[in-house]
Amino acid sequence: MAEQFPVGTPSWVDVVSTDLPRTRAFYLDLFDWDVREVEGGDGYSFFLKDGRLVAGASPAPSADEPSLWNTYVTVADVEVAAAAALAAGGSVRFPPMDVGERGRMAGLVDPSGAPVSVWQAGVAEGAELVNEPGAFCWNELQTTATEVAKPFYQSLFGWEERTSDFGGIAYTEWLREGQSVAGMMAMPPSVPSETSAFWLVYFSVVDCDDAVRRAEALGAEVLVPPFASPAGRFSVIQDPVGAVLAVITFAE
Repeated sequence: MAEQFPVGTPSWVDVVSTDLPRTRAFYLDLFDWDVREVEGGDGYSFFLKDGRLVAGASPAPSADEPSLWNTYVTVADVEVAAAAALAAGGSVRFPPMDVGERGRMAGLVDPSGAPVSVWQAGVAEGAELVNEPGAFCWNELQTTATEVAKPFYQSLFGWEERTSDFGGIAYTEWLREGQSVAGMMAMPPSVPSETSAFWLVYFSVVDCDDAVRRAEALGAEVLVPPFASPAGRFSVIQDPVGAVLAVITFAE
């Protein structure tokens, strides 16, 4: 079913790739997606699941740019959001811009170094399918500077934090009007020290172990093997072009 995305809610994800044909082939096979080119979109394309938009893909601006998944959060006004990000100690990765009639967007970087994008809806609110197999279902900031990130997101999106023990780690849920909308955790010690802070995108799958086996056969690297957590069984993988994502089968 289509979802509505209130202000302060992650509403879209897309992958930037240094090898777009390979990236597309991987995800079409992994999630049984289809792809649709965007006319005049400078190489941008949509991924679809059962005919509904679930994510996007675009070529990296240069070979020096890493492949990665982006998280977009809905805001009322991207100009106001960009100014608020600067005032809160962040920076602007790319300034507010129109995306045809679909809406407006801007790219920001939080003070801990994680890129995050904002979306002001026009005719498009965001993904047409979420929280179901083959669609994104959770967005989680991983950073070595959680205390630096907290006031930034509280100021930018009006989020409140709720931090608790989650399977032996301190985990922060970001709340908007009492509803859990995203998460944050300290980057695990096993992550290479040179890894920059980033937003990890989770995709729902029917069977986590099967999805990981499928991803490996398609050339992905398993960074965190399938693991049972209070939320469900999940794994973190790196696609063949270098973008990191998670797959999860939610607990009943």
